Formats: sequence, C-alpha cells, structure tokens
Amino acid sequence: MTNWIRLRVSEDLVRRWGKIPVVCLSLVLSLCLNLDLLFAASPSLAERVIEHKLANGLTVLMVERHQTPVVSINITFAVGGINEQVGQTGLAHLYEHMAFKGTRIVGTKDYEKEKPILDELARVGTELEHRQREIANKTGGATVEEQATVDALQKRFTDLQALASQYVVGNEVALLYQRHGGVGFNASTGKDLTRYMISLPANRLPLWAAVESDRMASPVLREFYKERGVVMEERRLRNEDSPSGLLFETFTSAAFRAHGYGVPTIGWGSDILSLTPDETEAFFKTHYGPNRATIALVGDLDPKETIALIERTFGKIPAAPQSSARVAVEPDQRGERRVEVEFDAEPSMVIGYHKPGLGHPDDDVFDVIDAVLSDGLTSRLHRRLVREQRLAASVRSDASHPGVRAPNLFIIMATPLAPHTTAEVEAAIYEELERLKREPVSPKELERVINNLDADMVRALRSNSGLASQLAMYQAVAGDWRDILRSRDRVAAVTPADVQRVASQYFTKSNRTVGMLVKKSNGKAIAATQNNGVAQ
Repeated sequence: MTNWIRLRVSEDLVRRWGKIPVVCLSLVLSLCLNLDLLFAASPSLAERVIEHKLANGLTVLMVERHQTPVVSINITFAVGGINEQVGQTGLAHLYEHMAFKGTRIVGTKDYEKEKPILDELARVGTELEHRQREIANKTGGATVEEQATVDALQKRFTDLQALASQYVVGNEVALLYQRHGGVGFNASTGKDLTRYMISLPANRLPLWAAVESDRMASPVLREFYKERGVVMEERRLRNEDSPSGLLFETFTSAAFRAHGYGVPTIGWGSDILSLTPDETEAFFKTHYGPNRATIALVGDLDPKETIALIERTFGKIPAAPQSSARVAVEPDQRGERRVEVEFDAEPSMVIGYHKPGLGHPDDDVFDVIDAVLSDGLTSRLHRRLVREQRLAASVRSDASHPGVRAPNLFIIMATPLAPHTTAEVEAAIYEELERLKREPVSPKELERVINNLDADMVRALRSNSGLASQLAMYQAVAGDWRDILRSRDRVAAVTPADVQRVASQYFTKSNRTVGMLVKKSNGKAIAATQNNGVAQ
C-alpha cells in the first residue's frame, strides 16, 4: 500500500471512541520486534497466555510483555480457499483485498451519498458482464439491438465508476495506522486461513479496536471492479507468467482430483473475472463472523482493560451462521500421476505424496522426515544432491502442501544443476526415500531435529508479532493454542521405527504425483527427463 496519500483521521471514529493523542514510537516498535524473550518457548508460556471468549464466539488470547509500550495484534479467521464453491474460486483472496477498502466510516467522504452509487454500480456491472458472456457464447455474434444494450450498459458502468471514485479516500485504513505509529499492517490468505496483522503503540488499542471491529462488522466493497482487476493481474504475474507458479498450480491440481486443495488460493482466471460484489458480500457474511476468528494480542497491555475494550467493540457483532457446506473427500490415489509444464525457463521438478492432515499421529512423523531430508546444510538431500554429487542447485521439502487441516501432500522440490537432468535428480531423491525405509535414522539426526525445532520455536516466538501470529494460527487450525507446546513433545516422541513405517506406507509410486518444468527452445519442448523408469 502506498504511503504517499494524505492522512485523515475519521471524525466519526474520534467521536465514537474518543480523541487519541499522537505520539511517534517507530524506534520503540523496531526495538520490540527484536526482543530476545526466551520465556516464550518455555513451559511458562502456558501460564502467561490469558484466554477470553466472547458470547458471539470470538476467541481472544493475550500475553503481557511490558518491555516496550507496543502491542502486536493478529486476527486470524479459520476461513480460506477451502471454503469456496465451484465456480467461485478466489473469493477468499479477493475479499482479503476488499477488506482494505474501508467501511461505512473509513475510506469514504460521504457514505450516504456513496452507497446508492455502489449499489447501482454492482447491479449494472453484473448485468453488463452477464450480457457480454451471452454474446460471447452465441453463434453469429450480437444483434444490433444486443450490441446497443451492451454499449449503453458499458457507458452507464463507466459513468458510475467515475461518480463512485469521487467519494473514495484511498488507503485510509492503512494511513490511519501509519499516522498513529502502526507498522507491519498486512494480510494473507491461504487454503485454511485468512490473517490480518498490525503492531502499534499500546495507547492506540482503542483506535485499533474501533477500526477492526468496524471492518469485521461493516466492510464496504468499494472499488470492487478495480480491485478485481488487480487480483487478476496478480494471478497473471504469480501463476501464469511465473515458471514456478505455473508448475505448482499444475502439479497441485493434478494431485487433488476432488478436494479443494487442488484449486489455487488466488482462484482460476475465469472465476475471478466473473466474481460479483453480491457473491463476495455473501461469502463474507457466511464465513467471516467473530465465531470463526481468533485475536491474539502480545505486548504492553492490561488484560482486564483489553477484554473490556474488545467486549465493547467486537462483542456486539453477531456470529456467522453455522456452516453447512460439505467438503469433498479426496479418494485414494491408485497410480502415479505425471504432468509437464512447458516454459522458457530452466527445468525444475516437484514430487508429492498424499499424507494425513493435522491431528493424525503420522503427521508429526512427516515433520521429522521433512527435517531429516532438507533442514539445513547437513540434511540428507542437501548434502548428497547439492554438496557431494552436485546434481541440484537447490532442493527442499515441505510436510504440509498446500494446507494443514485436511489430508495434504509431502512434497520435495528440486532444480537440477546443469548439465544434469531432472531424471538424475529424481532418481537420487527416490534413492534417499528408499534409504528411509530400510535404514533407521540415527539418534544424532533425531537430536538435530529437536535442537533445530527448539531454535525455530525461539525465533518464531521471541518477538511480539511472532508470538501473536503463532498463538492465533494454532488456535485457528488446531483448535487450541496450546498445541504450540504439544507439537514439540509429539515430534520428540517420534522413533526411527516410526520413520521407517511411515516412509514405507506413503512413499510409494502409486501414491505419487510428479510435476516437471520442461524448458522450451525455438518453440519446441526439450525433454527434461530421459527415463521415467527410475527407482520406485
């Protein structure tokens, strides 16, 4: 978001929540984000987290850290791409964009005058696109009357957009926070979660509560068509014109035939271009209620005062209806799947195996396998493929692609080092997977896994923003933030026999999907693999 737009504090917000004195705490904020608070990774964390649940279902988690007068906040909704329906993919990601456009109070010069224009714009835009699709699907093209109707709708649509733009105060939500010392204002959408984060001076909590409760209760989808175009351009940049993005999109959709994990979070292009304001608003009302949200606050706060503030602001927002949507279960894969993507780029590859999701005991074993194979310079795949044999320029793995809540994929990604081919790299990877089946991992390797896990936990939780992020995420995906501590103990309990059993059960050819990026030269694809008959 741009920082070079005029700053304006909404008079309505000040009137509703009181005037807030302005101070500059940028230096304090930057210092806070680097605090070395080792207690966060210790068992005392369980005693420091204060939990409160509102009557509407909103979960609030708080940790006091008074070293600096700063609070980091993370709002996480247990909503993502997996909640979308066929034909409406990309809704969760589009709504994340729209949430920055403001409310009936913020982002507008006069909402009472703006609202009828937005309503008419949504109606005309939907009708225009409907008629354009009808003509595109019609043999022989449009009649004179049909084209005249479309032209009239297009003119009306353009005029309404110009009228609506006169009432827009661009990026006012972000600029409110910037003016009051906020940093790290951002959001993200995945298959399982939608997240909003900010760090700001502690005495700005009333401002934050006013803005975010307003965004949760009454977002306004202004500049909808403009932002939809931004999302479509983002899709072209990251998925269609990016070799790695296109490879992963093709690979993942091949691995999942039924479950929503096979759909890119950003959505399919044709779906994005057909999304309407009414559909987006309905998706928000159905899914983004306080009963699906966790707010984690870490920093210089008073728990009693914070709870009272959140009760006053967020407490009056009604809960979203209970979801009745059914999610398809991915059927067992019964044979290897292989896909190729032709692109003018260097060859690369990704291999994936179906595995259980969060809550299954084997999920923790895959975390250990992930660490053994690719965590650090001494990991098995890096040591053999990159350092010793110099087959690959890079190799890494991921134990939960593309989400964590439902059964997902264990994936291994690699880029060959010329003149070696993907076939050579693929064979070497399978040899390492076979080694996991026949040879127990050493005690030294398991010890390194735990040491690295502990170090990662300390790094993740040492800052206010890191701890707030972890608390909200675990609460949303696992149903209990305490899983931060339990997951470490579960991983520590994994044995060499567990690794052998899981590797033997899941790392099979019939459970495997392979994606290859094939380089094109002079309009022809150069075969990246010379032999598919590699180790099984």
